[in-house]
Amino acid sequence: MTDHVTGPTSAQRAERTTDAPLPGLERYYDAVPRVGGARAEDFGPLTLFVQEGAGWPYYARPAPGGPAPTAADVERVRARQRELGVPEAFEWVAGNSPGLLAAARAAGLHVHAHPLMVLDPAAPPPPAHPGVRLLGADDPLLTQAVAVPALAFAEPGTAVGTAGTAELAAAATEPSVLARSARVAGMIRSGRTVLAGAVRDGTVLCAGQYNPVDGVAEVVAVGTLPSARRQGLALGVTAALAADARARGARTVFLSAGDEDVARIYGRIGFHRVGTALIAEPPAC
Repeated sequence: MTDHVTGPTSAQRAERTTDAPLPGLERYYDAVPRVGGARAEDFGPLTLFVQEGAGWPYYARPAPGGPAPTAADVERVRARQRELGVPEAFEWVAGNSPGLLAAARAAGLHVHAHPLMVLDPAAPPPPAHPGVRLLGADDPLLTQAVAVPALAFAEPGTAVGTAGTAELAAAATEPSVLARSARVAGMIRSGRTVLAGAVRDGTVLCAGQYNPVDGVAEVVAVGTLPSARRQGLALGVTAALAADARARGARTVFLSAGDEDVARIYGRIGFHRVGTALIAEPPAC
C-alpha cells in the first residue's frame, strides 16, 4: 500500500503560496483536546491526548516548540496508544512540523494528506440554503444529525451512494449514536460546538459542526447521507456554520477538505488553500 502523500513538495508548494496563520492553527489543534476534557501525556517532541471518559478518542501531535520527532518517538507513543486501547493516530500541519512526515513513515504509519483551508474574511457570505438550520441541544433531530456523518464516512466519496433514510433510522437507535448525541448536546449547551443540518420532510440529510476556541473555529464532521449527495447540501451546511462562527466573533474559520476535488467545492464559498493537514495511522492492509 502506498501513502497518499508523495513527498513534502506538495506541502512546500502550498506554503510558498500563502501567508496563512499556520502557527495559530497549530495552537488551536493543541488547545481543542484540552478544552474537550482530554488528558495530555508528555512524550518529549510529541503530546498524546487521551479522552477522559466518553468522547472523541483524540490523537498525538507535535509538542509546540519542541524538537523534531524521530521514528523512535513515534513508536513510543504508538505503544502507549495500544496500551490504552485508543487509535494509533497522529495529526499535524505539514508546514509547522516538516520532520514528522518522515518519522511517521519510518515507524510504518500510513499518511493521508488533506488540503487545509481558511475562509477569506473578505469573502461575501453565500445565499443561505433554505433547508439548512442550526440544531440546539434539545432538538428532536439531533440524534439524526449525529448519525448522518457516520453513514457518510462509511461510504466515502462524493458519488450518490446506497445508505438512505432506512439506514439513518436504524443508526439513530444504536447505543453508540445515542451516547454521542448526548455528548454533542452537552457540548452545544456549553458552547464548545455548534451543529447545523440540512432538513427535508423531517429528516436530516446532511450535518456538520464547528468547534470554537479563542477566536478560531474549525468546521468538522460535515457529511451527507449517501443517497442524498450531489444536491449542494454539504456546501450549504458548511456555509451556515461559517456564517454563524463569524457572527459569533471567530477571526479565523478553517477546515480540512477530504481531497482536492472537495477543496475546489469549498473554494466556491470563500475558503482558500493555506497548507496541508496530515493524518498518520496504521495501514489498513
